[in-house]
Amino acid sequence: MGRGQTEFMTDLRLLIHNHELTRVCLTRYLMIFFFLTFLLLRLVFWFAAFPNSDEAYYWLWGQHLDWSYYDHPPLQAWIQGIFTAIFGRSTFALRLPNLFSNAAFFYTYYLITRYLHQDLEIRSVVLFVLASPLYFIFLGFAWHDHLLITFSLISAYLFVRFLDRYLSDGGGETWRLYGSAISLSFAILSKYNAVFVAIAFFATLITNARLRPLFRDRRLYFAIAIALTALIPILIWNVSNDFESFRYYVDRSVRPIAPGIKFGSFLGFTLVSFFVVSPFCWFGFYRLLKTRLTIDSIYPIVAFWIFSLPTIALTVISLISAALYYWNITAYLLLFPLLPFVLRKLKTHAVYGLIISTLLVIHHTVLPLSAFVSKEIDPDSRMLFGWKEVASIVQSESRALKNPLLITSDYRSASALAYQLNDKNVIAVSDRIDQFDFWYRDPKPLQGKDAVILSDDWYPAELMVLSKFDRTSEPVTVPVKRFGIWIKNYYVRKGYSFKP
Repeated sequence: MGRGQTEFMTDLRLLIHNHELTRVCLTRYLMIFFFLTFLLLRLVFWFAAFPNSDEAYYWLWGQHLDWSYYDHPPLQAWIQGIFTAIFGRSTFALRLPNLFSNAAFFYTYYLITRYLHQDLEIRSVVLFVLASPLYFIFLGFAWHDHLLITFSLISAYLFVRFLDRYLSDGGGETWRLYGSAISLSFAILSKYNAVFVAIAFFATLITNARLRPLFRDRRLYFAIAIALTALIPILIWNVSNDFESFRYYVDRSVRPIAPGIKFGSFLGFTLVSFFVVSPFCWFGFYRLLKTRLTIDSIYPIVAFWIFSLPTIALTVISLISAALYYWNITAYLLLFPLLPFVLRKLKTHAVYGLIISTLLVIHHTVLPLSAFVSKEIDPDSRMLFGWKEVASIVQSESRALKNPLLITSDYRSASALAYQLNDKNVIAVSDRIDQFDFWYRDPKPLQGKDAVILSDDWYPAELMVLSKFDRTSEPVTVPVKRFGIWIKNYYVRKGYSFKP
């Protein structure tokens, strides 16, 4: 090879090296941009968004501590009660538990990626999760779900580590099995969906011949007993309340209002799940099902059962009754660390998630984007706005009465008003059963009292509330607008001599 050719090859190699270096640097800077943008969006949401009506509802549970509650298990309420007692009532205190759960959640993913493959980048896994709108939403809201998915992920990781060691030496590390059971008990205390994780664990053991001897191992039954301790406060509450919580979930999930196949419910569950998890993630899930991964671990098997069992069950339920996309939130947890094995390019998924997340933050903090479409749709999001104005009018009307009751026409407005006023004694009177019915079972202390009544067009007071008073005043209309765009109206009345 001549000197000219040698110099040419050297220059070519240098050019390729520089090009590769440039590509790596651009990728790194792009990853930093995505992470910082998602972090900024999360901080804006955490500090600027008024509590969603369910966030306020669960905060209110924490001000009425009990063994459990009608809608959900008690852990979220207990945590809200503790944090409010320590830090007071604020948006910071409300969502501070999410900071701790997020830290534990992503640290567990770090442990998983290190365990599965030393060269697997935790950055890719975290970005897959952050850019999934489902997890951006539910890791941010102070709902039960951030605790459910955190403890479910920890439990699954410890369970996999125990099973892998058991398969290698026939013993396994007992502390990991018990740690998994403790984490699972906290997941059950967070939300009943955790039962899907427990069933997936059982399916892993029963379908693997090498793991079936565990059914003769007393440690497994100690672990089951540990996990079942989560049911103690739930059972105490239900025994005291005619098993209302269990009946609510049976009626909601598997007892259809009308017979027949519910194609609308089915399409709603499947299509919303497809887009809210991310179409790019679903493409990766599909490739995972077709690919035999060379991982020396039971992890893919556990991931398969955790994904497939609830997904199939909820799809069937959606055909006969109703299933919501977030009921399946635990299904995808173990799949995210496997996605880098079958998907190399993250940019399209990250851009998709960034666009959706930005719109969600605007929707929750600036004004509901649905207001541009119609005056009727998305009433839930419209309830995020106007509570300072509403509370001011409620307080003004209250001064004309002596120690009045504060009554609203729905649990959502009652919870939001209670949060805004920092008053746990707001009452909801509506035609649906909710937690307020259990707090105010004895109507005698309320008999004959005057009240300030709050309602809106979604749940008008005329439906049920006004008939419970001897007389009521004409309503004061409180219009809520942002940037000149009408969002909704609230109505404030005075009611005299309450008849519960």
